[in-house]
Amino acid sequence: MSAAGDSLWAVILAGGRGARLWPLSRRRTPKQCVSLDGRSTMLQTTVARIGPLVPPERTLILTGPDMAAAVAEQLPGLPPENLLVEPSPRNTAPAIAWAIAELWRRAGERAPFAVLPSDHHIADPAALCAALRDGAEGAARSGGLLTLGVFPRGPETGYGYIQMGPSAGSWGALEVHEVARFTEKPDLARAEAWVAGGAHLWNAGVLVGTVQAARRAYGDHLPGAAAAIDALRADPGALRAVWPTMEATSVDYGVLERAAGLRVAPVHLGWSDLGTWAAVGETAQEVDGVRVLAGQVVAEGAARCLVRAPGKTVALLGVDDLVVIDTPDALLVMRAGRAGELPLLLARLDALGPGGPT
Repeated sequence: MSAAGDSLWAVILAGGRGARLWPLSRRRTPKQCVSLDGRSTMLQTTVARIGPLVPPERTLILTGPDMAAAVAEQLPGLPPENLLVEPSPRNTAPAIAWAIAELWRRAGERAPFAVLPSDHHIADPAALCAALRDGAEGAARSGGLLTLGVFPRGPETGYGYIQMGPSAGSWGALEVHEVARFTEKPDLARAEAWVAGGAHLWNAGVLVGTVQAARRAYGDHLPGAAAAIDALRADPGALRAVWPTMEATSVDYGVLERAAGLRVAPVHLGWSDLGTWAAVGETAQEVDGVRVLAGQVVAEGAARCLVRAPGKTVALLGVDDLVVIDTPDALLVMRAGRAGELPLLLARLDALGPGGPT
């Protein structure tokens, strides 16, 4: 068993607002800090699922200032110095650059790490841990970066896709391929063709590599962030000075889509991106033909509905395609097909000012 698999660090992204899961997700209590089913929160579940492989002392959590208190409350066992609070929102590339600097400073340039979202569903945590271990060991040997992909279950137009290129061999149990191309949110016709073709994967948002490989990729494509990594490695106190000098972009667009030698491995994890109520509904139990996250539901002649109403009874009669989400101060009743308009509704709610439920 190699040292890389036993010394893996985790970098967990917990800074998104999660606006598409309003009213459960709010500015100060975003979706990763609330429970969908009344039990563990998404952030707690994310940390727990990698617990057999990565202990809290090797786990870094990245979040924003508005969410820092809520995130810290979720993880009382996390060392305080492992909560990295970004000075301001600048997307994922600067956030991960800061984490890379911290890993370099604490563990050296050969340290293996995995970047994981805090808000995804994984039905098979053991499979994820196995993939991360094999990925870390392969990345340590090859000096490259690896991303994980999931075979599409259908022509989803809201996900990013990775086209697999030629085989790059095996990393443990992982069958690894060169990355031919990234594509964000294709139209329906292309998504249908890709699902039928079998060469495209959904981007699961998981990156595995070493500090050295990540620093090299940043240096090739984001010079401002690369310089910031070097500065922060030498002086962690320089954060506020160098933060505005980094390119405000996503790590996918700024680095991975252009990185030479990037690899992808298809994995079977029972993965779902819990970014919308429709995606959340896929993981919920079914009662009387209705998906139920929390609460008691009685339904007659209802279909394709999703309900979350902790401590309440919800009766549905003769309605289809509804999303009903109840919280102490807000209630959302929405046609499922109009979920894409939720940000417009939130803009009107934001206009209510500090007292508004956003």
